[in-house]
Amino acid sequence: MAGIQESRRKPSGIRNTSRLADAGIIAAMSLAGLLCLLPIVNVLALSFSSSAAAAAGRVKLWPVDFSLESYKYALTKPQFLRSFAISVKRVGLGLAVNMACTVLAAYPLSKSSRELTGRGVYAWFFFFTMIFSGGLIPWYTVVKQTGIMNTLWGVILPGAVPAYHVIILLNFFRQLPRELGEAAVMDGAGEFYMMVRLYLPLSVPSLATLALFTAVGHWNSWFDGLVLMTSPDNYPLQTYLRNLIVVKNLQTMQTATQAELREMARISDRTLRASQIFIAALPVLALYPYLQKYFMKGLVMGSVKG
Repeated sequence: MAGIQESRRKPSGIRNTSRLADAGIIAAMSLAGLLCLLPIVNVLALSFSSSAAAAAGRVKLWPVDFSLESYKYALTKPQFLRSFAISVKRVGLGLAVNMACTVLAAYPLSKSSRELTGRGVYAWFFFFTMIFSGGLIPWYTVVKQTGIMNTLWGVILPGAVPAYHVIILLNFFRQLPRELGEAAVMDGAGEFYMMVRLYLPLSVPSLATLALFTAVGHWNSWFDGLVLMTSPDNYPLQTYLRNLIVVKNLQTMQTATQAELREMARISDRTLRASQIFIAALPVLALYPYLQKYFMKGLVMGSVKG
């Protein structure tokens, strides 16, 4: 009887330990999420506050003296709107180029060495680029010599084939049942037909995850725009915001009209920057919830096999 009672008590202890572990994990993740969320809330509150409240440092997590002047001013600035439009074009064009190149590289590499002669050599070629890089100066020289400086192609083509994405997608392709491809071949389907009509529809989780990573990467990139764009009129949004925050635009102050100076006096530089930063982050914040369900499945299934 004593042995039976002891065996009955063990599952309860295990359950309690599991609950404590779950509670600890939930608390740690909640704390990490809160630490990531608080800066965004502070920027949002600052963007909706008055100039005097922001200058006095009274804004924490809630707007003080609610005002929309910063948003009105930001959304009427030609340079901000132009940079926003350039980033939208870059994301659209870059996403199409990156995903097309990723799919066209990953599909043949997902085949076996019997089906694709030299597969190992090609796979190591992509893997080698993840370990070693030519460096900043060769990268800049190649872009300059190809004549795509100061254009959207200059910030898109150098990273047209992301090797990490290729490896994730080819591993996802390799986990799909081979019997599907064999049945399609017996029905007379070619490789391109199988890729478009068979493999891609079954790879939506991985494709959605990679598409999100690609879009966010293009949207948040600022360094290549700073180096490759010789004219500030062609700056993407993040490069424009970087200069707005880091570099003091004294020329604007010198050439501004009296009306613009009065407008700038009513709007704090801090609230203006906060409003522009939040507007720039809004598209990504709106996109994540729709594709979040694909993250775990897309990444885990694409990183198991080599």
